[in-house]
Amino acid sequence: MKNLFVRSSARRTACLAVSGLAVTLAAGWGVSAVPAFAQTVPPVSSQPSSVPTPTPRSVPSSFADLANRLLPSVVNVSTSAVLKPAKNDDKGPDSSNPDGPQVPPFQPGSPLEKFFHDYLKHKPAPNQPPRRQQALGSGFIIDASGIIVTNNHVIEDADQVSVTLQDGTEMPARIVGRDSQVDLAVLEVKPKHPLPTVPLGRSDKARIGDWVLAIGNPFGLNGTVTAGIISSRGRNVEHGLYDDYIQTDAAINRGNSGGPLFNLSGEVIGINTLIYGGAGGDSIGIGFAIPADDARGIIDQLRRTGHVSRGWMGLKFQDVTNDIAETLDFHKADGSNGKGTLISEIDPKGPAAKAGLEVGDIITRVGDQDVTGQTMPRIIASILPGTQAQLTVWHKGALKTLPITLGQSPTAPDMPPSDTHQPEHRHAALGELGVTVSSIDADARTQYALTDDQRGVLVSRVEAGSPAASRGIAEGNVITQVGQDQINTPDDFAKAVQRLHDHKKTEVLLLVQDDDGLRWVPVPFLGN
Repeated sequence: MKNLFVRSSARRTACLAVSGLAVTLAAGWGVSAVPAFAQTVPPVSSQPSSVPTPTPRSVPSSFADLANRLLPSVVNVSTSAVLKPAKNDDKGPDSSNPDGPQVPPFQPGSPLEKFFHDYLKHKPAPNQPPRRQQALGSGFIIDASGIIVTNNHVIEDADQVSVTLQDGTEMPARIVGRDSQVDLAVLEVKPKHPLPTVPLGRSDKARIGDWVLAIGNPFGLNGTVTAGIISSRGRNVEHGLYDDYIQTDAAINRGNSGGPLFNLSGEVIGINTLIYGGAGGDSIGIGFAIPADDARGIIDQLRRTGHVSRGWMGLKFQDVTNDIAETLDFHKADGSNGKGTLISEIDPKGPAAKAGLEVGDIITRVGDQDVTGQTMPRIIASILPGTQAQLTVWHKGALKTLPITLGQSPTAPDMPPSDTHQPEHRHAALGELGVTVSSIDADARTQYALTDDQRGVLVSRVEAGSPAASRGIAEGNVITQVGQDQINTPDDFAKAVQRLHDHKKTEVLLLVQDDDGLRWVPVPFLGN
């Protein structure tokens, strides 16, 4: 589990934990009961209130019917990953985490130095098989065909993902797409029958004080339901550029990550993601969920393309504080201080420069949405590159409208791994080339140091004296293309080669990746 620390201006420190759950848990949890005490209630004033009193909504006597309806749509997400050696594994115990065990330095190369290095770093023996790490999270079904939403940090770096339904049915899952910027991922399973689903609601209509239910798998306890209220909206906890969390006091713990936050209509208004907690990261009644209205467009993109494309303006900005508004004499029509984002730097080759924006301008609206320094990043990011938007800009004391065509964000999108759903045929032998290729799996990634998003097929065998061997193709190489065709499975490779053979071609052009990078290799067919 990843821990982050957020420091306030008063230098108070709280632990902000990503609410995933590693399977290895410490035993002996302790629970203590704290008695409640009555609170002295001040006398009620007889003065009439100037604030209109809304019609009170009844407090639900039970959440049982709602929970019974929603539970089948919430799933357990289990992942497995190979633990890859750290880059600094050869630095010895002095490079260990300062929060971990502290050990004295030993003479470099001494038996004691090697013992503590191997012990603390858990360095495997040369012939020991790679160790695997398992983790648990939560998710929810949005399409009866088997589409599931969860957090990116639940499945990040995983090479095997499985989903368990409420009735105990377990199925392998494929990562359709993922986005680390907002921490969302979409999975797909292949069920035999349609699955129960839940809809995404309108989180912008949720109000502070509304009842909510959280359902997930805290500490691996499947189907756990907790209730609370929306404690706050629009929370920025400095976790990322697009912070806009719903805060809730419904109990959220490690393992709840990716699970839904429901309103009383049974709609998902948030995806549970972060918690404030103590040193262990346990819930203290302050949890955070990604709003459904922020997630909806990202989920749609992940389903369509497997990654997220974000708009980009090519500028830096900051929030307009009251002090800045007063200094610049920036006011609304009613005389109150203006709100917006103050431009501090412009990329001379970016869309903002082409649109005519200048340093010192204040952007107050994008389209029909008011913006601030907090909301600007996610509003711009939600607009697809190439789209024209209308900006309302305060420029030297006057408002004006400027059109801008957004560019593509320079931040590379997160690509899903290629092996979370292995193909039906994992190997293909092509005698006419003298090569056998295999699908890329977790063991291959570890053995050949391949990245999680590596595409193509692995060369698992090369016949001596074959055409492939004569052109320098070797075991461990990765073939990513046949001519202009991208390949990801052994069947793709075999079909592409067969097409060329059927068209009486004498050789096949392969894009091969080895330790030196990518190169095009023409390989003749046997007998040519």
